[in-house]
Amino acid sequence: MNKSSKIFIAGHRGMVGSAVHQLLINKGYNNIVCRTSNELDLRNQEAVDTFFKLEKPQFIIDAAARVGGILANNNYPYQFLMDNLQMQNNLIHSSLKHDVEKFIFLGSSCIYPKLAPQPLREEYLLTSALEPTNEWYALAKIAGVKACEAVRKEYNRNFLSLMPTNSYGPNDNFDLKSSHVLPAMIRKFHEAKLNNNAAVTLWGSGAPMREFIYVEDIANAVVFAFENDLKDHLYNLGTGKDLTIRELAMQIQKTIGHQGEIIWDSSKPDGTPRKLMDISKLAEAGWTAKTSLQDGLNYTYQWFLKNVDGLREMKL
Repeated sequence: MNKSSKIFIAGHRGMVGSAVHQLLINKGYNNIVCRTSNELDLRNQEAVDTFFKLEKPQFIIDAAARVGGILANNNYPYQFLMDNLQMQNNLIHSSLKHDVEKFIFLGSSCIYPKLAPQPLREEYLLTSALEPTNEWYALAKIAGVKACEAVRKEYNRNFLSLMPTNSYGPNDNFDLKSSHVLPAMIRKFHEAKLNNNAAVTLWGSGAPMREFIYVEDIANAVVFAFENDLKDHLYNLGTGKDLTIRELAMQIQKTIGHQGEIIWDSSKPDGTPRKLMDISKLAEAGWTAKTSLQDGLNYTYQWFLKNVDGLREMKL
């Protein structure tokens, strides 16, 4: 891989894809190909294959996905399953067909079983049942992981998967109908602060534990995986540290300066009790996250304040 290698970033306008795009530019890569969803519908197999024929990308970063929190996963199971399957399958198949040199597939820690031992190791995949509230998305991502593994096994090609824990940062989705827990909390506390420090109602008990990784750390890991020869097909991507949702809420509340009450709605689902990643494999290969949660929250809230009027909403 050199600075003029042709790299296609699928999902370049999303949170992770945009961070990867900017980092590659900052590092001097000058042959990056991007397409919006209007320009290239990744669910359309013929369109994707035609794109590969014309552009002939050498390296692929698949950061394209339909993503969302518990509410969105529950309400739109077919879209979360089928859209993600179609996008990743078309990209993986065309990459194999057109001799792409390296393919990096980005998934999620939700691929692991709901009650798997903690911390989550890569070998726990498919050992027991998934968390029901996001199984549609998880099933699609598991299929992508196994497809990349199958390509390596059958064709000896450099296809690999990175599984980030809960990600956050600039360009996140702050739409309360579809966002994940951290950006949803930022928006709720911000709006409540403006509304005379009104009370904030949050889902669940606050007891589940979650791990969070800042998006620029994910981008650094993706570029590290591109620039180095990793020996396995699947690597966890996280910080190795977690906290309860209640502790997260208090930390976000303090960061934003909200001084009102927090109400926990225990009638709403908690999701998986704990999802802490074992990050030893990628650490042994030479990469670890650098951004603390507090620094990441500060960066994310400052970005939110600058962009709150133009935040993207979920479209189905």
